[in-house]
Amino acid sequence: MAARGFLQIAPGRRVALNGVEWTIEEVHGQLGRLVLADDGGRTETRSFRWLINHADLRLLPTVEASGRPLPVSRQPRTLADLTKDQLDRARLRAAHVLEAETGFREGHSARALPGEPRPAYDPDRTTLTQRRYAKAAEMEAMPHPEAVRLGLQYLSYRTLVRLSGLAGDSLLLACADGRWTRRRSGHRSITEEVREAIFAVKAECSERARVSLAARHRLMHQYMSERFPTFPTEKIPSRWTFAAVWEEWFGPGGARPRYERTAEAAAEAGVSGRMVVHRPGQVLVLDSTPMPVKLRETVFGDAVTATLTLALDLYTHGLPAFRLTLQSDTSVDVAMLLRDVMLPLPMRDGWGEDMEWPYAGVPADVIAEFTGHRVAALPFFAPETVTTDHGGPYKNHDLVEAEREIGCRILPARVLRQTDKFAVERQFLTVQTMLFEHLLGFTGGDVADRGADPERDASLTLAQAEHIIATWIVQIWQNRKLGEYAPSWAPGEEHSPNTLFAAAMEQGGFDLDFPEPSFYYKVLRKHHVKIHPRRGVKILGLWYHHPVLDEPRFLQPSARGGKHAGQWVVRSDRRDRRQVFFQNDADHETWHILRWRGLPAEGEIPAFSDKTAGALLAHVKANNIRIHSESELLEHLLGILGSVTPVDQWPSQAKKKAGKKRRVAQAREITRAQAAAADRPAAPAAADEPTPAEMPVAWAEHARTIDRAVDADRRRRREEALAGTRPVAPPTLHEALRRRPMFLLPPRDASEADRFAGEEEA
Repeated sequence: MAARGFLQIAPGRRVALNGVEWTIEEVHGQLGRLVLADDGGRTETRSFRWLINHADLRLLPTVEASGRPLPVSRQPRTLADLTKDQLDRARLRAAHVLEAETGFREGHSARALPGEPRPAYDPDRTTLTQRRYAKAAEMEAMPHPEAVRLGLQYLSYRTLVRLSGLAGDSLLLACADGRWTRRRSGHRSITEEVREAIFAVKAECSERARVSLAARHRLMHQYMSERFPTFPTEKIPSRWTFAAVWEEWFGPGGARPRYERTAEAAAEAGVSGRMVVHRPGQVLVLDSTPMPVKLRETVFGDAVTATLTLALDLYTHGLPAFRLTLQSDTSVDVAMLLRDVMLPLPMRDGWGEDMEWPYAGVPADVIAEFTGHRVAALPFFAPETVTTDHGGPYKNHDLVEAEREIGCRILPARVLRQTDKFAVERQFLTVQTMLFEHLLGFTGGDVADRGADPERDASLTLAQAEHIIATWIVQIWQNRKLGEYAPSWAPGEEHSPNTLFAAAMEQGGFDLDFPEPSFYYKVLRKHHVKIHPRRGVKILGLWYHHPVLDEPRFLQPSARGGKHAGQWVVRSDRRDRRQVFFQNDADHETWHILRWRGLPAEGEIPAFSDKTAGALLAHVKANNIRIHSESELLEHLLGILGSVTPVDQWPSQAKKKAGKKRRVAQAREITRAQAAAADRPAAPAAADEPTPAEMPVAWAEHARTIDRAVDADRRRRREEALAGTRPVAPPTLHEALRRRPMFLLPPRDASEADRFAGEEEA
């Protein structure tokens, strides 16, 4: 150890040079050299003479000298650390200092206030020293409560001299009371033993049920008494100090223990990192929620609740697609939603030129040439990553396979962690406040906030609601200025979802990659079956057939290998079980529609879904009904549909006989069939393939269709029963009276009948 003047130089000594703290690592006394190291690991070799004679050398206390830990370093204070009242008081003090220095409270004659300069502070008649003494005398003569309030009771001549070299923000900070921004001293009662006890309690409580703060404080006492029996009990922090330290170290603790354990497990697995999104389509967030507006279904006119499914692009916060379904959505609806994200939106009736495709770089004529129609100003792209929750439709293996068909990655949110898809959760509230609240039939966000009778106020149909939402998205939301979601690379600029998409097009270009028409069939549910001669294929209990299946090559096992070797692939749409789809193995482009064998040849019956088909088969099995042909199932299906009520009785009786739950189920069947028909490719059908008829949209037409189907089925079975017999002409009334008297009683036994016959012959 070496000594130089007032400074004792030894390893471990800490000094401050030009505001930077250094630690003396090594001392070479014979060479007169020492090694300095800062907190960042940078080292410098200096001489003793250089260190002792440094103009800005400042000694730092050590732990042994002060008896307590070094104070925690902090960032320099700024004017933002002051409250509005504190800033106003600092400005008043600075105004007095500037008046003593320049004669003007604003610091310059060009900004002189009325009545300035005052005679005692006129720079043309007084010196700087005179003005400073005058200001000190003025402060001394000021009433003491006022001077204390302004903090000017200690503004002396020496204080004015010390503040003379400051200006601007530095002067304001110097005039601010240092006690306003005092360095936090921490909690001196938190020793190493107490710190260990607090972290031990934290680890224990993370596995237990939620306990109160008082219980955690008692656990800390227990830990201290068992692990550190010699520690003084009076030095253990109080409950209030413990609460303050707990909130500083671990936060307010408002989350549920189950969620905290999930977050900690995700952090340990390395999946809690923040992902940076920097292009459209990189992350697409999907979610569904009941629409808070009652709608009118078009079959019975009842008020129903629809489910709104949104697709949100996380980069632009645009809404490239949405879906409205009655009551609930399915995996097929979500798969079609992903297809809508990749397809350009056609212009709707009533949309003007301001809502047409506006993006530079890809003219509207080019897009219209690809699509065959005018395109609305709504971005479309192929999603790269899809984030969903763990709802039933999103976990369905059919949807997972559809996402793989698109080529996007699946990134499910963590269980019970809605913050993983906070953007789409917030978007539902935005749509509600900006649109749904202004529609008739709005139900509010809670049952207690509901109106007197929202079902009575419902006036919009599902198609009308879809049109309103699409118009709001294209015309308002896509052009609305973003607030907290504005991009970080454009500070101060105003951006909307459309402008962000246009900027991304200029940076990375745009890929016109539309899904093929066969994409609809590829995302449907697959069934691996065998083709039976003259019967077709059996899909979930129902038989389907097409003349193409009678060809010899389809009666042989399929050439497919692997897990489903020798079986053919048939796809079905769970929304409409009247037909299934079969891909031709020759060209892989032709799709044949296999109709249910129970459908009458004269016309189409209303659509029915998986649920209705399951109820039909369960009804047949429960009642031990022997079915010899698929056509015999039609009568039972019509009975399950419950739609054989005469049309004339509908206004007064039909709605009474059919409960609301049953009516809504029938409306959902028809709506799903309409959605399936709209999603199906519009390619012309072959001449040998029957084209499904248009679905009825009113109850009267719905009932007429079923009546015609029932009559046609009975007529067909009657004709089959009478085939090969000769019709007998009925006798006239005169001939019938001549053969037998009208008022003659019938014979009682065979002997009387013989006697009666003999009398007639005589």
